[in-house]
Amino acid sequence: MKHYDNYIDGVWTQSETGHNVQNINPATGEILGEVAVSSAHDVDRAVKAAKRAQKSWRLVPAPERAEVLYEVARILKEKKEDLAQILTSEMGKVIAEARGEVQEAIDMAYYMAGEGRRLFGETVPSELRDKFAMSVRVPVGVAGLITPWNFPIAIASWKSLPALVAGNAVVWKPASETPFMAAEFMKVYEEAGLPKGLMNVVFGSGSVVGNALVEHPDVDIISFTGSNEVGRAINGKAGRLLKRTSLEMGGKNAVTVLEDADLDLAVDGIIWSAFGTAGQRCTACSRIIVHEAVKEELEHKLLERVQSLKVGNGADERIDVGPVINKGSLDRIHEYVQTGIGEGAKLLCGGSILNEEDFAKGHYYEPTIFTDVSPHMTIAQKEIFGPVTSIIPVKSLEEAIDVNNSVEFGLSSSVFTKDVNRVFKAMRDFDTGIVYINAGTTGAEIHLPFGGTKGTGNGHRDSGVAALDVYTEWKSVYVDFSGTLQRAQIDNK
Repeated sequence: MKHYDNYIDGVWTQSETGHNVQNINPATGEILGEVAVSSAHDVDRAVKAAKRAQKSWRLVPAPERAEVLYEVARILKEKKEDLAQILTSEMGKVIAEARGEVQEAIDMAYYMAGEGRRLFGETVPSELRDKFAMSVRVPVGVAGLITPWNFPIAIASWKSLPALVAGNAVVWKPASETPFMAAEFMKVYEEAGLPKGLMNVVFGSGSVVGNALVEHPDVDIISFTGSNEVGRAINGKAGRLLKRTSLEMGGKNAVTVLEDADLDLAVDGIIWSAFGTAGQRCTACSRIIVHEAVKEELEHKLLERVQSLKVGNGADERIDVGPVINKGSLDRIHEYVQTGIGEGAKLLCGGSILNEEDFAKGHYYEPTIFTDVSPHMTIAQKEIFGPVTSIIPVKSLEEAIDVNNSVEFGLSSSVFTKDVNRVFKAMRDFDTGIVYINAGTTGAEIHLPFGGTKGTGNGHRDSGVAALDVYTEWKSVYVDFSGTLQRAQIDNK
């Protein structure tokens, strides 16, 4: 049986507690192995190692730091299939999606390695003679990363790679549900030759390990992806310590289908966005805002497609929808479905936990669609994080925009239409960080910023050049070569 300890200062080391927890396959109930359960003291050891290592790493030229990332990309590419199989076994997503997620980490490694030669600042003209003015990026210091289980290597790559290429050191608390992917990713960094102490992994609970990271005085920034409730608590604690945070906290995303849309294309986008990863994506389509003129036809097409989806163990190449992560998640999803029924929504299909013999040992929920949903119902407002979506009828694009923006989140939105004028109105007026045209709500690319507005986050972004803003400070530098004291902002006219 596999066992993983913490990785601190270049060494795989047992937790101070000596305790371990089992890692369970959500598709089969099989025990995959066990992983350490850590203490605040383990976090302190990791932070001290990171702080020591960062002092010399920040002095390494950024293009040289980037060489390690190129090697990370190469090794990830070489191990892609093995990593995908591990990902599916402990998280449950279908194997094709797992391969895609590992590829995302590969892409991010190559992209951020390239940024090692593009950590641009600015030069500007000085208002005074014989004076040079510029700005440069400098690393923040020690970055504490707290990552979720639904994209255990992709999101970790979004955070760790820009942090490292920018000259920071990292202490990472991965999700308790997906520790093996974290350990294997750490092994890639180790094999790539990353100097010891720069990347540390501490396994354990959010209440102990995560809290210790947030409160540690030598952790300079916290980057968190997870629930709104936990993100708010982190922000409150970090704010009192004047500590920078980057928060990505989910969504209540909608696909809008207007009366001139290609309905077959819209159905493709909805099915992938609502039921891919069993709906366990922060970008999942959990609302379908449809013009009343095409509502009935769209419902018919969706129902036909959903009934053909195959639910089961994601390791089987024929499966479309895998399990949800654990029993607690399964029960929460079902509670939301019961609430929807109780509030008067019409169940179009699904609505049940799958308990037949083929599903008895895993955590499976039927792909579920509600219709005739009011925008203010619980299922139209709360993030369910499962294979459940709701159809909300509207009379116009303007009404669709109001409904789209009526939730507390603002991550991703989508519109299907052939009218370019309405496309640009949607692009302008959807209050989300990501907008798709004639595509579903999922599928962000690594070279653009990822994140959202309102309750989705606090203004920072993962991915793209914007990620470098999270892990760098701006320093303004003035060089006066006049040989005299010149006073800026003094009226010499």
